[in-house]
Amino acid sequence: MVEENKYESLRKELEKSISWPSVYMFKFIIPADNKNLALVRSKFTDQSVITQKESTNGKYISITVKEVMLSADSIIEKYKEMESIDGLMAF
Repeated sequence: MVEENKYESLRKELEKSISWPSVYMFKFIIPADNKNLALVRSKFTDQSVITQKESTNGKYISITVKEVMLSADSIIEKYKEMESIDGLMAF
């Protein structure tokens, strides 16, 4: 229930502030692990612009993805897809 409320408030904010289609910027932090990095990259298209930066101590990787999204629902679906990746934090 809390999970759905989180997504519902995100949906309302996105619908209020963005006209569709629009480029949306996803930001994630994952443990520095090639498997997790590959999983994140696999969830996006070849047209996505993906940048990454390793933390100072090398334990984490910050990933920024810019992708054209068609609706607030498509963004929420992408976040739900990402939930299966161990240790992923979304912002």
